[in-house]
Amino acid sequence: MNALPPVRRSRVAIIGGGFSGAAVAWHLARAHGPERLSISVIEPRSALGGGLAYSSDEPSHRVNVPAVRMSMVPEDQQHFARWLAGSGEIERDPDALWKNGDVFPRRRVFGRYVAEQLAPWLDSGAIRHVEAQATRVIRANGAGWTVQTCAGPVAADIVVLAATHPLPAIPAALALLAEAPGFIADPYAPSALAGIGPEASVLIVGSGLTSADMVAELDRRGHRGRILALSRRGLRSRGHPDIRHEPFGDFASAPATSALGLLKNIRATLAAARAANLNWQSVFDQLRMQGPVLWSALAPPERARLVRQLRVFWDVHRFRIAPQVASVLDRRQTAGTFDTIAARLVASNDEGDSLAVSFQRRGQTHIETASFDAVINTTGPAHGQALQSNPALRSLTEASLIRADAYGLGIETGFDSRAVGGDDKAVVGLFVAGPLARGTFGELMGLPEVARHAQRVAVEIAGLLDTSSSGGAVGPNAGGVAVAG
Repeated sequence: MNALPPVRRSRVAIIGGGFSGAAVAWHLARAHGPERLSISVIEPRSALGGGLAYSSDEPSHRVNVPAVRMSMVPEDQQHFARWLAGSGEIERDPDALWKNGDVFPRRRVFGRYVAEQLAPWLDSGAIRHVEAQATRVIRANGAGWTVQTCAGPVAADIVVLAATHPLPAIPAALALLAEAPGFIADPYAPSALAGIGPEASVLIVGSGLTSADMVAELDRRGHRGRILALSRRGLRSRGHPDIRHEPFGDFASAPATSALGLLKNIRATLAAARAANLNWQSVFDQLRMQGPVLWSALAPPERARLVRQLRVFWDVHRFRIAPQVASVLDRRQTAGTFDTIAARLVASNDEGDSLAVSFQRRGQTHIETASFDAVINTTGPAHGQALQSNPALRSLTEASLIRADAYGLGIETGFDSRAVGGDDKAVVGLFVAGPLARGTFGELMGLPEVARHAQRVAVEIAGLLDTSSSGGAVGPNAGGVAVAG
C-alpha cells in the first residue's frame, strides 16, 4: 500500500505584531493547525500583541474603552472582561474600577491578555515570532514573497501588512525645535517625560487622546506647573457617560449619500436622543457599528469631504478618554494649571534655557509668543507618511505593489482586504489588516473594529488556503503566509 503524499504546509508572514497582526495570527492558527500552516509574525518588540498602543509601562495610560467592549473574539465581547476578572489586575489596580462599574485597566494589561492568548500557539510552533524589523518585501517571479529582516529572510506565500501607526510628524513651525533637549517628538518613547521638572511650563501640541495621556502622566509624576494644550480647533477628547445606553439611531437603512446629508442625520438623531433622555455617546456608538455601511454609501468625493471637514469633530467624540484621565484634566483645569486653546502655530525658536513658540489664536489677528520649558508633539499619527516612513511599505510602494488610498488614511485595498497595486489590480497574496485599510472600510481605528477586521482578513486567507489544499495554489512556490507590521 502506497503512503499518502504529505500535506503541503503553507507559510504566512505577518509584518507587525501589535494587536492587528497578533489577532490575524491567532485567528489563522485556530483555523489551521501547525500541520497545515506556518505563521511568522515579524515584530521587533520582545512580546507580541502589545504594539505601540498596549506596550506602555506608564501606570496612568489606560484603555479608553470599557473592558466589557474589548475582546480578541468579536463574537464573544466578554472574553477580555472574563480574563480580567480572573487575572488579579483589578485587585492590584483598584483605580481601574470606575464609579459606574466600568473597568478601564492599564494598557499594558490588555497587551498581556493578547500575549497570553498567543502563548499556546507560540509554544506549539504554529506561530513563530521573528523578533526583527521588516526592511524590504520582495515578490518572487510569478508569486511568493520574501520579507527581508535584520534577522534574515522570511519566505512566504501570503504577506499581511499590519503596520503600526507612524509617529507624529513635526509641524513645520516647530522644525527649529527638533533637536532641542526640551522637545519631545515621540511622546510614547520610554521615559519621554522623565526630564520634565515638577514646576516646568509645558506646551502640548494637539488636544486628543495622546495629549490627555501626557497630562495624566505628568500629573502622576508630580508635575504641578503650567500646561497648555494647543490645536487648530481647540477640541478636547470627550469622556464616557456615567450610564451607558444601548446604541441609538438608524443610519444604515437609508444611508446618506453626502457628507452634509450624514451630518444632518446625526444632528437629527442627537436631538431625538436628547428627547428620549439618552446621551450623545449612544448615538456615536451606533455610528461606529454602522460605519462601514455609511462609508460605502458615500462616493469618493464625499468621503474626501467627510475626512477634510468633519473628521476632527468625529475624532473628539469617537475617541473618548478614560474617566480616570478625564478627572485629571478636569482637576487641573479647575486649579488653573491646564488649559486648551484653539490656535495655529506660527514659528518657534530654541533660546537655550527655554523654547519660544509663536501662535495665533483662532479668530484673532495678532500673534502671541510664549516660552516653555518643554514642548510635546501629540499631533497624531502621520498616516500620510506611512508608506514612506516604514521601510517595508516603502519597498512595496517603489515596486508599485501598494499605493496610498485616495483619502490619505493608509493603503488602498479591495473589499477582500487585498492590496491594490499601481496597475489598479488586487495583488495576489498581499493583504492589509488594521487601521491602514480604513480608506476602504471607514471606521478602523477602535479595537472592536480592528478585531472584526483581523478576523475577516484571517477568513479571507483561510479561504485561499482551503482552495490550495483542494488542488489550487496560493502561488507556484506554495510556501506560506507572513504578517508584518
